[in-house]
Amino acid sequence: MNDVRKVYHMAKIGLSVNGTRHHYEGDPDLPLLWFLRDHLRLTGTKYGCGVGLCGACTVHVGGKAVRACTVRMAALPNKTITTIEGLERNGKRHPVQDAWIAADVPQCGYCQAGQIMAAVDLLQRKPQPSEADISTITNICRCGTHVRIKAAIADAARRMQPR
Repeated sequence: MNDVRKVYHMAKIGLSVNGTRHHYEGDPDLPLLWFLRDHLRLTGTKYGCGVGLCGACTVHVGGKAVRACTVRMAALPNKTITTIEGLERNGKRHPVQDAWIAADVPQCGYCQAGQIMAAVDLLQRKPQPSEADISTITNICRCGTHVRIKAAIADAARRMQPR
């Protein structure tokens, strides 16, 4: 009888998460999502579909929005990751978070961290997004709060403009 076991090399990976240096030693195929949730206990990043479609697991890697369920640890040496927990700076929420609250966006709230991270990425790339730009965000909200999500993104863009 053959004993079939997964054979992999142990990866030694250093990376920064929310401004703190971390080291990972283990399966290089582990998705970033599970490193964040299981190893670092950062549970704001949610598991949704597991295949990168829904966006509940959206985080920033090197300042760009990615779906954490599809990014393997092997791709992350010396990378900088920001999760929803890392958006707050010096005790102050990110303007997108403030806009979310003002628009009363969350219903169940499950997808909201990923939605916010996608919105922050969009506003970094396009500080004055059009309605069409805002519609490029492909994160899914099962509760159907997309109208409020779009309004909050537009409000956040206004909040972030220099006065």
